[in-house]
Amino acid sequence: MKYLGIDYGTKRVGIAVSDETGKFAFAKAVLANDKSLLSTIHKICIDEKVEAIVLGESKDYDGKDNPLMKQITKHKGELETEVGVPVYLEPEFMTSAAAERMGEKDSSQNRRSGLSTRSLKAKNEMLDASAAALILQSYLDRH
Repeated sequence: MKYLGIDYGTKRVGIAVSDETGKFAFAKAVLANDKSLLSTIHKICIDEKVEAIVLGESKDYDGKDNPLMKQITKHKGELETEVGVPVYLEPEFMTSAAAERMGEKDSSQNRRSGLSTRSLKAKNEMLDASAAALILQSYLDRH
């Protein structure tokens, strides 16, 4: 079974997909959170033959909903209607920070190996997709 993972943000939305067996998550894209978001996600789901979506659930340190959670809940309902596959919530606690730390480690290695600033910027722009992959992988590992 193939899954799509989403790290939802007010400006950007990270997208990840699993392999065909649903064991491994891979960063795929970062999308603008604009009017075309739902249709773009729907197209990705069709192209990738996705059977379920895993959406990051935003909670604070006390386990209470972050302000963003209201938008995430709305987005979940819109996805279920638009795409027509089950949408599961997965705690995303600190996944963006973890993805950023991984990116910083990679960036310092890349600077030492001579990659350009432009290449590093493109890689950093994929942090939201990396966070989506961490959310999806967490879900896959538990199931």
